[in-house]
Amino acid sequence: MWALLNDAEDTIEELIQHPKTMVVAGTTYPRQVFKWNTVELKGLGIVPVTTTGSHLDTNYYIEVDESYAIHSNKASVVRTIGQKAADRVLADVNEVWTQAEIDDGQAPDGTSANDAKNDSNGNQIVTLGLSTQAKRNANEKANGYITDFNWMIQRKVTHAVAIDSDVLTYIAAVRSKHAEIITAITNADDMTKYIALHTTTYNEDKTVDVIAKVQDWPDDYGVKAHRR
Repeated sequence: MWALLNDAEDTIEELIQHPKTMVVAGTTYPRQVFKWNTVELKGLGIVPVTTTGSHLDTNYYIEVDESYAIHSNKASVVRTIGQKAADRVLADVNEVWTQAEIDDGQAPDGTSANDAKNDSNGNQIVTLGLSTQAKRNANEKANGYITDFNWMIQRKVTHAVAIDSDVLTYIAAVRSKHAEIITAITNADDMTKYIALHTTTYNEDKTVDVIAKVQDWPDDYGVKAHRR
């Protein structure tokens, strides 16, 4: 990436993602101009863009928009990324109207700031926090691990055929692990604890040391043959 500076070299006039035809001071240069060395490009007011920082995990954090600043030596532009604006919200949020939205005419007549936002059925609009989303994910996984054995339950009801004991043991283990994960999510009351639940650690040889809590479901090796 490059940046085109103004003549005074104090303003970024354009950010250039890829080589292209450029018009500088009334002269047209083909895209091959970007094969010039940095000194030659600098003579046209074109300098390289370097990046500092690294992107955060947006599953957990909201980033500040990237920013660009001319380096003090005027020989490059520094792009800064990965600065945290805030943690994502763990708890559910009941949405309310802001004064800006009211002033913009988005809210129903008679609405005041901080009044609840309701859907078309009059129900409070809720933005689900990370904790609720993680619990729903755990519910879906638990159900997914168990539903493949529903045919055995139906067979027991309709034909009185006993469910294999290894399947019953596995289902009980899934339910127990599900309750354990839900409790762990509930108890993760800050972002550090929440991230820890989703983090798998590894040994030096890249083998798993400790699997993430929310992924630590019972092994189904002994019941795979019964899945349908």
